Amino acid sequence: MIVCHCRNISDAELHSAIDWMRAADPETLITPGKVYRALGKAADCGGCVSLFLGTMRQNPNLEVPQLKPMHLRDSRGATQEPKTCKATAKSSTISTGRSAAS
Repeated sequence: MIVCHCRNISDAELHSAIDWMRAADPETLITPGKVYRALGKAADCGGCVSLFLGTMRQNPNLEVPQLKPMHLRDSRGATQEPKTCKATAKSSTISTGRSAAS
C-alpha cells in the first residue's frame, strides 16, 4: 500500500526503514523525519502524516527500548553509582471535609 503519494513511499518501505534503524542502533528514537532520511526522501505536502504515523505505530520495532541507568563519571574518571532520592513522603493533615458517616 502506498503511504505517501508525493514521495511514493509504500508501507513495506516504511517498515523496512524502521527495522533497519532499530537493527543499526537499538537505543535510537525513531521519528518520521528519520524514516524519511533513511529512505533518502523528504516530506512534501504533509497530507500523509496521519497514515504515515499510523503505519509507523504498527511496527513492533518502533517502541523505544528500556534504557539502562546511567553511570556517571567524575572529573577523575571514577564511576559513580546513581544516587537515590532521599526525599520522604510527608503525611497530609489536610481535611477532606467529609465525615466518617458519609
